[in-house]
Amino acid sequence: MTQAKMFDSLGVDLKILRILKEKGFINPTPIQSQCIPEAIKGNDIVGIAQTGTGKTLAYSVPMLQRLTSARGQALVLVPTRELAIQVEEMIFKISKGLNIKTSTIIGGEPYHQQIRSLRSSPDIIIATPGRLIDHLKKKVFRLDKINMVVLDEADRMFDIGFLPEIKEILSLTPKEKQVLLFSATMPNAITDIAYAYMKIPVRIEVAPQGTVAENIIQELFIVDNRSKISLLQSVLKENKGTVLVFSRTKIGAKKISRAIAAMDDSAIEIHSDRSLFQRKEAIRGFKSGKYRILVATDIAARGIDVSNISLVINYDLPENSGDYVHRIGRTGRAGSNGLAISFVTPNQRRNIKQIERLIKKNISIKSLPKLDKVNQKVFDAMKNENEYKEYRHYRPRRSR
Repeated sequence: MTQAKMFDSLGVDLKILRILKEKGFINPTPIQSQCIPEAIKGNDIVGIAQTGTGKTLAYSVPMLQRLTSARGQALVLVPTRELAIQVEEMIFKISKGLNIKTSTIIGGEPYHQQIRSLRSSPDIIIATPGRLIDHLKKKVFRLDKINMVVLDEADRMFDIGFLPEIKEILSLTPKEKQVLLFSATMPNAITDIAYAYMKIPVRIEVAPQGTVAENIIQELFIVDNRSKISLLQSVLKENKGTVLVFSRTKIGAKKISRAIAAMDDSAIEIHSDRSLFQRKEAIRGFKSGKYRILVATDIAARGIDVSNISLVINYDLPENSGDYVHRIGRTGRAGSNGLAISFVTPNQRRNIKQIERLIKKNISIKSLPKLDKVNQKVFDAMKNENEYKEYRHYRPRRSR
């Protein structure tokens, strides 16, 4: 049996090792054990790993080691505010006593505070591409001292449409720098970035693209749109743990959250219409157990780092198969068992086939349970949008 690696075998400085041990980080994950030594050597890296595999620590440790031994600045680009906050929290956690100053540049925060932070010469800048470009256009600061760049969840940034901004930002950094790129998938845009801005990067792939952890049970129900809310009520009754529900739209997230509250369960939603403060409070409440259920859109869910989610529900299927892998990767973390349930309408069978091709596995189709009639409060919560107007007089039926 191969002995598990420990951080002290990866070339990490003693001071950082002491902090890691103090914070409970003893055995590195596969992406950490492979990435940290290569990054400490100064190599550029393309890391392919799924959500929840420990990518943040994989680049934060070599970043801190570099910044404590040489002058310069590091830049971390992320797709969403939530992920930026998560990265900031991790770096703060493992940089105690290292005299490292960070600046987080995201939408939803006052410009003047960010300008003051950027002008204070931070060691690490954590930013979403759009807001960083805003500051660069205003000539608030320059990127001429950047000697390390991290692109975290690069595939998601490209999906959102940040590729032009990323290219512009990279072009404004010094030519001599280290670039670490992390992604769950390997689209052509990532290959283009690797050729254009990286020096013979080391490719580290801890699991093939589309890999889903074996400890996540995947199930689906074939259900028409009108029966979804009744099915949700049934599934939530059967599963009493912490639940993450995905909606494809922010309107849907609002309605689902209201409906769950009308079921006398505790839920909160996050989406682009929520302020940064509201998102922070929602995630904090979800982590603390104040809310058992979090309803989220794909973009807002990026950066949610909650280790004890027992069930992920795809109330709506995602627009692409890669997002399915991202979504269900929120459960089954740290070796615990997880469950992922998808609500699939009859005309979405082709979408399921695409997902199954990606994950190289058939998803178990479950028979619909007997669906109880949803009470009037739940119907009222789901009203006000055209697609649900017919609910008022609808009684769910059991499938044959």
